[in-house]
Order: sequence, then C-alpha cells, then structure tokens
Amino acid sequence: MSRIDRLRGPVPGKRHNARTIAALTANPGCTRRAVLDAAGVDKPALAQRIGFAGRFGQSRFALARGNAFEAMLKADGGALLRETLGIPDISVSYDDLGDDADDTLDARHRRTRQLLESARTALIDHPLLTLDVAGQTVYLEPDLIAFQRDGHLRVVEIKSFAIIDGQADAAKVSAAAVQAAVYVLALRRLLGDERVSHEVVLVAPANFSMSPIAVVLDVRKQLATLRRQLSRLASVPSLVAALPPEVSFDLALPVPDLLSSLTALDARYAPECLSTCEMSVYCRHEAAGTTAALGRPVREALGGVETIADVLGLAGGTLTPTEDQAEAAALLRAASRLRDEALS
Repeated sequence: MSRIDRLRGPVPGKRHNARTIAALTANPGCTRRAVLDAAGVDKPALAQRIGFAGRFGQSRFALARGNAFEAMLKADGGALLRETLGIPDISVSYDDLGDDADDTLDARHRRTRQLLESARTALIDHPLLTLDVAGQTVYLEPDLIAFQRDGHLRVVEIKSFAIIDGQADAAKVSAAAVQAAVYVLALRRLLGDERVSHEVVLVAPANFSMSPIAVVLDVRKQLATLRRQLSRLASVPSLVAALPPEVSFDLALPVPDLLSSLTALDARYAPECLSTCEMSVYCRHEAAGTTAALGRPVREALGGVETIADVLGLAGGTLTPTEDQAEAAALLRAASRLRDEALS
C-alpha cells in the first residue's frame, strides 16, 4: 500500500464524482483539500468525527423537483427534450444506456464508448465516462450527450433551478458550468479535443413553470481551471512524502491525533468554502481571528497581515509594521482616519 493510501487507514478510498471534481476548482490553493481528496479520505465522516460536521446536499424538495423535471424531459423517447434542443428529426436515435440495471460500470462504459465512436447521430441517456484523478479512475454520468450534425458532441446538463426572464442565479449557473466542464474534459480525453464542443447546453425550467428552456454555456475557462487543478493533484504524492510519518486520517484514531494530522496540512480557508467543502466548518474555526476568515479580497488586500489583531494594531498605530506590511499599514491607517471622520 502506498503512503497516500495509508493516510486514510484500512478503508476503501472514497471515490470522486463530477460534483467533487468540480468543487476542486473552488479553492485550488488549499493543500489540505488536495491531499484529503487525492487520498480518498471520507471528509464528511472525518468532519463529524472531530466535531465539525457541516450540512451539504440538496433538500428533498429540490431533489424531487429535479427528478420530476428530468423524467418529463426524457419521457416518450425524449420528445420534449428533442423539441427543447431543436432536434425534431425522428431519425436522431435516443439510446438509454441505463435500461439494464444489472449492467456493470465497465460494461456500460464500454457501450458508451462504442456509441460515441460510431458515426450515428444520437441522443445518449445515462452514458458513463471515466476520468483519471490523482491515479484513481472516476466514473462519471452526465445527464445526456447529444450528437450534433456538425460532427461535434455536446454535453447537455439538466438542472431544476429556474431561468427567469433570461436570468438565473449566477452561483448555480457557475456550478453547473464547472460540472459540465468535467464531462467535457472526460469526453475530450476519450475522443480528442476536436470531437467535443466547448459549448454545453443547460436545460432548465423557464420562469415559474416546468416548461424547459435551453441556453448555451461556453466552458473554456472552466476547462483550463480543471486541467490545472487535476495536474496539481497529480503532484500530491510529493506533498505526502514530506509529511511526518505519524500523520494519518484513520477514523479509528483518537480525535486529538486527527486534529494534529490536520494541522500538518496547510489550509486556505475562505467563506466560500462553506458551500463547497465538507471540512469548511473546522477550517473556519481554525481560521478565527485571521484575515482569511474575512474572505479572499480582504486577505489579498492585506497581504502579509495574518491576524485581525495585527490589522487593528496597524490601523491604530500601536503596532510597528514590518517592511512587508508597510503598504497595508498605510491603507489601514487611511481607512481608520476616514472612519473616524465619518463617525465624528
């Protein structure tokens, strides 16, 4: 067993999916997350074990609405989906690879590949793709892959959040784009960049109804970020090799030992982590009193000033800045002066 596998103890590694891979792009500078994910550590279980469990996942109502919306689109051989995508031609086949519930993952992946490599124009439901993540083969299941007449494949991402008057929640659209980019990357590594379009189709309810609308998203930026982060995960073994030998995330260990192991990994906490990482509640607790807890813009504007106590000391003139802190100290003193003038 390799050193990176020993980090999680005598349990199988927790496998990635499209959501967890997409979440890697939210904080690419965090060594803690990179190592825990590469080692396949069960982060929700670890967070619960040390007393800092977070709440993740969709509500039952959102899941039920999403399932109902997808089922409506795919009913009758994807009739409504064809209309939404502008593919009325009945000669475009609809292949559902999820019909055989007894199919193994490898068998469904083989069938997906055969369909993708054929010249047939089709809509493929329940396809199965693979992507290598830090040496681990991850199985991914897009909502749909659509063959276009121009010879390029497009990923179709089905979401249940509403697009109202052409606008949708920016955070939800961004998350959908990153998740779709994971599927595009997997397809490109299977078939080559020239076969797979960088444009994906987002299908969601229009306004306050269940009537679908399709919009096109360009995911080139998300693809570039994904490639960088996955290449960074590939270098994680060198980070792991530098860790002290006693570092382990075996959930059978006492809590103090797990906490000690976590401190051996540098974290890069930001408030946005609360919606993307299962360890974020612990990292927020750990970052209390630091500028990182105030968000990336504050941390970057105050580069070299690590704690809120130092911020207050520099702003009030009670702390002498180092050479690296001189610029930040001048900004803080000016801000403090303007605040005092406004209050008086």
